[in-house]
Amino acid sequence: MKRMSIEQLLGINKFAVDDEAHIVLNKDICAACVDKPCTFACPAGLYTEKDGEISFDYAGCLECGTCRAVCPREGAISWQYPRGGFGINFRYG
Repeated sequence: MKRMSIEQLLGINKFAVDDEAHIVLNKDICAACVDKPCTFACPAGLYTEKDGEISFDYAGCLECGTCRAVCPREGAISWQYPRGGFGINFRYG
């Protein structure tokens, strides 16, 4: 069996996206963050920075909580698991 890249493995997963975001950013607190560790710590690469402002797309979230763990600013990330029936469905491994 050929070894698959992380991107290929993530592409196999299925997501049931909810209209309600399970992660909400406080952009005022995020703007004051200098290092912005969420932009490089998220394994799905869902945090992006443009002109000092953080954007987040919860639709591809792996629900690992890494962003919450590395965030140095209390209250910047409001994180909870998606509602029942929504979220990621791991299809490999």
